[in-house]
Amino acid sequence: MKKIVKKGIAVFTCTAMAATMLLAGCGQNTTPDETDTSSVNTENTDTSDKKDEAPASQKVTLNEVAHSIFYAPMYVAIEQGYFNDAGIDLDLVTGFGADKVMTAVLSGEADIGFMGPETTVYTANEGSKDPVVNFAQLTQRAGNFLVAREEITDFEWADLIGKDVLGGRAGGMPEMVFEYILKKNGIDPQKDLTIDQSIDFGSTAAAFTGDDSAAYTVEFEPSATILEKEGAGHVVASLGEASGYVPYTSYSVKTSYMKENPEIIQKFTNALQKGMDYVQSHTPEEIAEVIAPQFKETDIDTITTIVKRYYDQDTWKENLIFKKDSFELLQDILEDAGELGERAEYEELVQTEYAKNAVKEK
Repeated sequence: MKKIVKKGIAVFTCTAMAATMLLAGCGQNTTPDETDTSSVNTENTDTSDKKDEAPASQKVTLNEVAHSIFYAPMYVAIEQGYFNDAGIDLDLVTGFGADKVMTAVLSGEADIGFMGPETTVYTANEGSKDPVVNFAQLTQRAGNFLVAREEITDFEWADLIGKDVLGGRAGGMPEMVFEYILKKNGIDPQKDLTIDQSIDFGSTAAAFTGDDSAAYTVEFEPSATILEKEGAGHVVASLGEASGYVPYTSYSVKTSYMKENPEIIQKFTNALQKGMDYVQSHTPEEIAEVIAPQFKETDIDTITTIVKRYYDQDTWKENLIFKKDSFELLQDILEDAGELGERAEYEELVQTEYAKNAVKEK
């Protein structure tokens, strides 16, 4: 991924969807001025000197799986006013879980869902009559890190053999990606190490500091950075780098909504693409400054550190196009974890037209 920036920084991190998941509202209504046509001289109809009026704002409810620095390009688009400029009055709601986001989309409570695309595969396999389709991919790397109790200069995945690790919830994407990495490195997750899956992912950092029985913990941001700052742990590996380019999060809508509102989806995607462009052409420090209002409880130094982590591991795509090879890799991971009953067809659950058009608009 090309970085048109000053080098020297960046990485990622997504708050374990817990510590930093803040509810964020966004977007301001921008309605055009209305003109009293009753006083207009209709005999003079020359409108060549009139300026184009701003489009009327359209209310769109977006339900996000978590409020995390991991999703920086979206918050850049919000803070820079790209959605407002596109005529989108965005209502951002945090669902705190992919299942809750999907429920909101299916019920019509949310127009657009932002979550892991595996949820759309599960829903399709359940026989949904109005399939939820992915139309834009935001992140292309997993957002969690392996934190060791002791500093390790030359970490290898084989170092985990025989150790106790605080992992993620069984069947959840973070845990499936972790086990996928272990298997890639010839490690049997069930036999070669002990993974504690009994702790809610938002509580693993506290469990790690409160009990020294585990040598490692898998953490999202800001927990990974906080553990380092407190001297309680050391980031030794990025699951995002180790797993490869995995379509970790995407935007999706019901098929019926897509058919009824193609203009809204295109405007929404165009605004998101501008956020992606900003991230590609600015430094982590600049990105952190822009998104800081979205994370008022986190200091700017921590935000910058996290943005650098995500940035350095190539977390964010140059565009929003959800490619077939990424979709198939996602299903490989689900299949490998025993969570996939039947593989879904890429063409049925992914629509790339809007993302491709957004690139053309640049």
